[in-house]
Amino acid sequence: MTDNSTHAYISSFFLVGIPGLEDFHCWIGIPVCLLLVLALLGNSIIIVTIKLEPSLHQPMYFFLCMLAVNDMALAFSVIPKMLGIFWLEAHEIDFNICLAQMYFIHTFCIIESALLVAMAFDRYVAICIPLHYTTILTTTMVIILGLVSMTRATLMVLPCPLLIKRLPYYTQNVISHTYCEHMAVVKLASANTFINRAYGISVALSVMVLDLGLIATSYIKILQAVFQLSSQNARSKALGTCAAHVCTILAFYIPALFNFLTHRFGKKVPPSVHIIFASLYLLVGPTVNPLVYGVKTKQIRDRVIGLFFPNMKNVLK
Repeated sequence: MTDNSTHAYISSFFLVGIPGLEDFHCWIGIPVCLLLVLALLGNSIIIVTIKLEPSLHQPMYFFLCMLAVNDMALAFSVIPKMLGIFWLEAHEIDFNICLAQMYFIHTFCIIESALLVAMAFDRYVAICIPLHYTTILTTTMVIILGLVSMTRATLMVLPCPLLIKRLPYYTQNVISHTYCEHMAVVKLASANTFINRAYGISVALSVMVLDLGLIATSYIKILQAVFQLSSQNARSKALGTCAAHVCTILAFYIPALFNFLTHRFGKKVPPSVHIIFASLYLLVGPTVNPLVYGVKTKQIRDRVIGLFFPNMKNVLK
């Protein structure tokens, strides 16, 4: 602890893990570790496949590469400490490291949301105005959208740790969570936290409302364009190019909405249930996304089989 006049500020937090399930932490760590391995392996395969296959050097797949890199960064920001809690009883985390983890987790989540918007825009242009696809979604535009996604997330989340640094933490240092989540840290402060809470809710709501609104608008336009096609085969093909993206959206936003709502309004939800869902929110996306795109996207699926299972490719032929 650090002395400060008559008070002592805490220098570290104690991450409980999953309260009520401490006796099962060792076993819970096994699927968590498996998810980490799958996330790293799956996203690495996606990146390598797109890099090695010239036909995949298109905006849609560039966005997918960005998503894969972001997913791996998100997994690395939370899972190693989580496994330390489950397997090594490493519950202590330094105050500043906790704030850094919180910053990176929330930043990567907002980047993920922005990339899903960019991918929805890509599908909108490809289906609704295909003749202008190559002129609108140039390499420069893809880079700009990626940089805008990073910049927005960086600037939106930056005030959170800075506002927390101004708060005094005297007595409470136990975080009933598997990672340093913003509201969980704010609740421990020994002062009025209205500004922190208001800012946190404002960021979460603005990101969800804006991004979900843009995605919904894109898909309304896409559906309007698809149902105007005369051929059933053309409609199925057009919608098929969106299937992987829709699955990724559902895998990201459904747990996110549940986590957001239960943290603020779910007083009767058991802490263990909330924390399990909050952890799955960060673990499922990085693991599921490469599997979804590998299965649903024929170009990636064929290239992966050709690269890693050439004999199987010959059999399938």
